This record gives sequence, structure tokens and C-alpha cells, in this order.
Amino acid sequence: MGHARTFELRKWNRRAKRAGHVRRVVSGTSKRPRLSIYRSHRHFHAQLIDDTVGRTVASASSLQKDVRGTLKQGGDRTAAQAVGRKLAEAAKAAGVTQVVFDRNFYRFHGRVRAFAEAAAKGGLDFLVNPKKKDRPPKEAKAAGAKPAKKDKPAKPPKAGAPAESRSAPAGVKGEAPKGTA
Repeated sequence: MGHARTFELRKWNRRAKRAGHVRRVVSGTSKRPRLSIYRSHRHFHAQLIDDTVGRTVASASSLQKDVRGTLKQGGDRTAAQAVGRKLAEAAKAAGVTQVVFDRNFYRFHGRVRAFAEAAAKGGLDFLVNPKKKDRPPKEAKAAGAKPAKKDKPAKPPKAGAPAESRSAPAGVKGEAPKGTA
């Protein structure tokens, strides 16, 4: 019983440490509020916070009636996407288009990533890493487009090797492959 409790304490200490790393860098202003999220197994919550005055500008949750009515479950990826779209609408209504993303102690994958992508599609401009300032994102490559491969020059034959052994299949010397003249 003691090991389980110790493990839980260590887990929450790690989470608090990770959240501190994020919050040390991320701070919201009236021009660019902080987008803070919370996810549980059953629900997903997000709010825009102006840290200069300590005020919530807009919020969305999977518990809201209009969002909850369209969802089968409140804590999965589709719920996170619905909350992202709803928050983008609420932010536009409040006159906010630019945000600083505060992911708390959550890693940026799964539900958190689905939420962020849906909010970005809804019109929110994210500043993911404030240390990098507002650098434009790298352009995405076209779907299916692969970079052209460079043709490598043919290797010269090894010195001293007989000419017929270079063109013959492995194991057969001096004979042409079957099916050729």
C-alpha cells in the first residue's frame, strides 16, 4: 500500500514540475490571452485567461449543453475537437484571435493536440513557444509530393574482374539469364 501512495506522489510531483516549466514561460495579456486546458477521463475544459487582470475572457467545456448534446463521450478526441471549435467561436465573439497555449502538465499529443488543431482551424492564432517569438510556421509540403531523388553515377567495375561476371546473375558465370537471346 505504501508503494502505490509513493508512486502517486511522485507522479503528481513530476506533473507539477512540468506545469511549472510551462507556466514560467507562458503568460497571458489582454492582447494575447493564455489558453489553459484541463482534461479528465470524462471531460475536457479550456479557457482564455488575461493574467494581467486575472480575468477569464472566454471558456468552453464538454459539459456545456450545446457541446454535450453532440458527443457520445465527453473525454475523448472528438470531444476535445468539439471544445476547440466552441472555444474558437467564443474567442471570436470576445474579439480574441491570438493566444498563448498553456498545455499545463499534459504532453502535446492525443486529445490535447486534437483540441489545439481544432481551435487553430476555428481561427485562433497560436504562439506555442514564446521564446521563439512570432516566427512564421514552416510551410507544409504538398500531400504526396516527394523530393526528387538524385541519380547516382554508375559505379565503375572492379579492377581485374572478368567482363562476363559483371552482367551474369549470382552463381552463374558466363551464361546469359534465362529468357534472353
